[in-house]
Order: sequence, then C-alpha cells, then structure tokens
Amino acid sequence: MHVLIGAADLQLATLLIRGLRSAGIRADVAGSGEEATSMAAAGSYDALVIDDALPDQTGHDACHDLRARAIWTPVVVLTSGDAGAVRLHGRPAAADAYVAKPFAVGELLSRLRVVGGDPDGAREPLVAGDLVVDPVGRSARRGDTVIDLSMKEFALLEALVRRAGEVVTRDELLEHAWDYDFEHRSNIVDVYVGYLREKVDRRFDVHAIETVRGAGYRLRADGGASTG
Repeated sequence: MHVLIGAADLQLATLLIRGLRSAGIRADVAGSGEEATSMAAAGSYDALVIDDALPDQTGHDACHDLRARAIWTPVVVLTSGDAGAVRLHGRPAAADAYVAKPFAVGELLSRLRVVGGDPDGAREPLVAGDLVVDPVGRSARRGDTVIDLSMKEFALLEALVRRAGEVVTRDELLEHAWDYDFEHRSNIVDVYVGYLREKVDRRFDVHAIETVRGAGYRLRADGGASTG
C-alpha cells in the first residue's frame, strides 16, 4: 500500500511515517492542502491521510478540492473533534473515514485497510504458527480458540505478529498502541506485554513473546513452542 500523508505538524507526520512504514506501508508527506492535492493528482496512491489542521485549509476542504478535481482516492481525515463536527455548513462528507485525535497508529491502520482497498493483502489474517490475528475483524485466536483481548492488547499483538521473528522496540509498540500525545510512562508497554503473555502464551502453555534485553520484544515466527 502507498499512502500520502497531508500534515504540517512535524510530531504527527513523524509518527505517521514511522507507524505506516513499520506496517509495510510506503508513505509520502505533503505539508499543505495545496501540496497534497498536487501530489495526489500526480501520483498513484492507494489512500490519503489528511490532517484537519493544515496551514492553508482544513482536511475537510482539502477533500472537497480533491473530489472537485475528480481525484477519488480514499481519504481518511484526522480531526480534533467529533467526526460529525467536521461536516460544516451542511456540506456532505467528502472523506471516506474520520479518525479523532489523539489516536493510536493501530486505529489508523485499521481504517486504512478498510478504505484503501488493501492492494498488497494487508487485510489478510496474520499468522505465526497456530496464532492467527485478523487486523480488520480485530480478533485473535490460537487454533480454534478465540483470545479475548482489550484494544491495547490487540494493538500490541498485531504489531508483534506483523513483524514476527523481528525485534520490535518499546517505542514502536508505544506508538502503535497509544495516542500520539500520550505522556510516556516508562513501564506501560512492559505491563501490557505481561497481560498479553498471560492470554496468548501461558494460557496455551507456549512461549511466543520473547524479551530482547535492551531492545524490546520479539514474537517467534513459529508462534511459540511448548513450555512443558
């Protein structure tokens, strides 16, 4: 998937680039609505992510400009308020989806997989051994057993399974599962990984989620081996 990001906020743009690329999604950035429209017209993108707080126009207005130029690429608008509040002056919604800020990258990825047509199979279930994660249905199971996960636990598991066999840093997990303006707490990722291990590993007597000292966590590509 190839995504264009329209965002002038450096912190937000950096988060989005890292988050999308870590999920295997190519990302370009435009710093204004005018630039985003020009790049969308000239390029071939599977989806657009447009911040509502661009310096020259709102994301909502940028959507209408895109549609007026017959650019029908799916658009997700990042809005600071309720999604309904961006439908100003009785104008119909031009975006395909809205994500309220602050948000977690995992939430945005889910929206993109739905609206972006998923050309590279990003909506296909993620598999590591008998562990299966469905990014669109937001469900997980081992074999035929469904695993009940909170939103944060699911986001962490998705990030680990998507990069099974690789080390995922604590910062990457934090960005994937928590709001981008979340006030970092040093052990929050470790706490939630502990919750995840109880549900995904110990319940099934396997060891899939490994701690890589000084680096982060890694989910074994084979889904784990029996600890018995």
